[in-house]
Amino acid sequence: MAVKSYDVIVIGSGPGGYVCAIRCAQLGMSVACVEKRDTLGGTCLNIGCIPSKALLAASEKYHEAETDFAKMGIKTGGVTLDLPAMMKHKDDVVAANTKGIEFLFKKNKIDWLKGEGKIIGKGKIEVSGEHFDAKNIVIATGSDVVGLPGIEIDEDQIVSSTGALELKKVPKEMIVIGGGVIGLELGSVWSRLGAKVTVIEFMDEILPGMDNEIRKEAHKIFKKQGITFKLSTKVTGAKKTSKGVDLTLEPAKGGDSESMSADVVLVSIGRKAFTDKLGLKSLSIETDERGRIKTDGHFKTNAEGVYAIGDVIAGPMLAHKAEDEGYILAEILAGQTGHIDYNLVPGVVYTWPEVANVGQTEEQLKEAGVAYKVGKFPFMANGRARAINSMDGFVKILADAKTDRVLGCHIIGPEAGTLIAEVVLGMEFGASAEDIARTCHAHPTLNEVVKEAALGAGTGALHI
Repeated sequence: MAVKSYDVIVIGSGPGGYVCAIRCAQLGMSVACVEKRDTLGGTCLNIGCIPSKALLAASEKYHEAETDFAKMGIKTGGVTLDLPAMMKHKDDVVAANTKGIEFLFKKNKIDWLKGEGKIIGKGKIEVSGEHFDAKNIVIATGSDVVGLPGIEIDEDQIVSSTGALELKKVPKEMIVIGGGVIGLELGSVWSRLGAKVTVIEFMDEILPGMDNEIRKEAHKIFKKQGITFKLSTKVTGAKKTSKGVDLTLEPAKGGDSESMSADVVLVSIGRKAFTDKLGLKSLSIETDERGRIKTDGHFKTNAEGVYAIGDVIAGPMLAHKAEDEGYILAEILAGQTGHIDYNLVPGVVYTWPEVANVGQTEEQLKEAGVAYKVGKFPFMANGRARAINSMDGFVKILADAKTDRVLGCHIIGPEAGTLIAEVVLGMEFGASAEDIARTCHAHPTLNEVVKEAALGAGTGALHI
């Protein structure tokens, strides 16, 4: 039987992989995509971005109904949680999204090769015992959970983000190890639903890598919401019992140990490139010190005809970064050109309020010796924020002191993930703070806070 050949075989159907596959097909290439799950969409659609946002949205509404509706003249007469129904909502959202990708594959005549993919030679792939040929191979296998030494994740008492999306009941107490994006999002979900949540973070503040002022404001707001934080603390041991999990903690800089207990412990200290069993050694494909696949500026590995995108290469582990890379790589394979500015990949934390950022932080600008100016404006002074009863947070814009070019934007507040897009677009076109400030913004909208922050970086905000 003849071996089936393709122009492109993509290994992995997450946001990077499926976008690359679709764009390649649109550009006239014959395409197959390898996926070992029963559904397409990768971690993001199945056990990551999409299900977590479904639970975040549902838990936000539940919490609002419990605590905030009465302030706006809505009497609910007692709110009860139906966790199985909430989980069904989450599962339905996932199913609709994954089936949507399957439809797009059929529409674009992309073959789904079901099983684990392995490179067995130049232009050769093995999937579930079958062999396939490809002019180009794209590795888009994403990332996996990073564990803690000596702490076994069983997805029951000690869970990763995957297990935290499938809990059968609300734990009385939950400990989250790691104060990054995933830990704070899922910690927020279960806190809203009634769990007493404690976040343990090794660093001296939550949200490592973000602007310090934003990190401190987030800490203050989440603490006010009922989440407890233990900073500068490391977990050195975990023991499962019939009642839950006992943790041993130590100060990050040394000192006496202490213990804490919880029904459920969520380990969320980061993710690592997923390159196991891919057969990288068959073509001597190089990886870096963190196990990520090395590529040039155009996603090409050191092996002829093999490319890599998304979480398996350097850069932020974000679905939209992978999507852009997949789209651009498809155009490169078609003989076109493409480019991504990694400084302009926005980051969003989907807590409430949301946190969003793009470009440089104040700390980075200081370290680089760049002269800059700051414009800030609080949501408290915005009419729309008051109308929707969401006044926590602020917008902060950093601009070059001489040229006024926007160098970064940091937002904590309602709809921050949507508001950041305006600034990302502006920065793509080299906008100054004045450009944003002199752009007419509809009233009353949350976007006006961005305009006021931009004014604050120049002649001064109006409404404060």
